[in-house]
Amino acid sequence: MNRELPKLNDAEARVLGVLIEKALTTPDQYPLSINATLNGCNQKSNREPVTSFVEAEVVVALQGLVPKALAGRVMSAGSRVERFRHSANQALDLDDAHLAVLAELLLRGPQTASELRARVQRMAPTPDLAALVERVDQLRTRGMLRDVAAAPGSRTPRVMQVLAPDLHRVDDAVAAPQPQPRRTSNNDERIAALEAECAALRADFDALRRELGS
Repeated sequence: MNRELPKLNDAEARVLGVLIEKALTTPDQYPLSINATLNGCNQKSNREPVTSFVEAEVVVALQGLVPKALAGRVMSAGSRVERFRHSANQALDLDDAHLAVLAELLLRGPQTASELRARVQRMAPTPDLAALVERVDQLRTRGMLRDVAAAPGSRTPRVMQVLAPDLHRVDDAVAAPQPQPRRTSNNDERIAALEAECAALRADFDALRRELGS
């Protein structure tokens, strides 16, 4: 039986994505201080959209994640700096490979399977596209992802996360392949004209036979 999924606002989604990302990519600097979390939220690489949060917004987001069992405070011995770590693996019952996919979608929005595979690789080993697609299928079955339309200029559908459904606004409909107009060569036009002429001659011949009683 699937657990009820938590609903996140935009700031909570960005902070959760950062906590998961940093846990997987820079474990020696994890758990994160409030300042490190703020920097991770506002970094310009691997983010869509780029944000300019202030410290108070990150603090409120962290406070919102704690009662949802998605983050917790950590006080290291001998340190007076409060740090935070995610607990999404327990709360959502996901391993690192699936968490990496979720975090990438939280941080950068809807993506194709190929885009996800290339970007998730930095967080969790993803040997091939089939491995990524399997993770996506499992997350979709769990109700954590849904399909959305292809990006403008593309024909490849994408997936998005649904923990923060308003974080990245997209068209709900999955784009269907558009029929391509058939290019007719000169030979095709000639053949079509000959077929039409032949049909007309046959009709005239049949009419003449009936008239003669043959």
